[in-house]
Amino acid sequence: MIKKLHLAKRIAVLAFLGMLVSGCSVFMAAKQPEKKDVELLQPGTTRVQLVSEFGAPVLSEYRDGKRYEIFKFTQGYSTGAKAGRAFFHGAANVATLGLWELVGTPTEITFNGDEMAFQVKYDENDVAEEIAIIKKD
Repeated sequence: MIKKLHLAKRIAVLAFLGMLVSGCSVFMAAKQPEKKDVELLQPGTTRVQLVSEFGAPVLSEYRDGKRYEIFKFTQGYSTGAKAGRAFFHGAANVATLGLWELVGTPTEITFNGDEMAFQVKYDENDVAEEIAIIKKD
């Protein structure tokens, strides 16, 4: 009887520890970067629209009377995709008593969006004339 009680305590402690550790992949999936509207990367888009979607440029300079800017961002995931991933990780954590974290956390570390960078050349009205993709993972 005492051995069964000790075994039950050990199982309870392991389950509790598993629940403490679990949730990392759930949190990481929910906090992935947002998906950006890359359809704006075309001539005719205003500077205001680009800054609004992609944030402040990392470089802004004038060459030959034209403004050039470089933007960098991480292309993330839609809200639905992030919620689906978080739900899956949560369900897998419950089903495996937290062991899923051994797979889920490295997965979320690996799939954390794609780094992108592009250069924009504007006309005199700050409307994009040319857009060149510099980096796309």
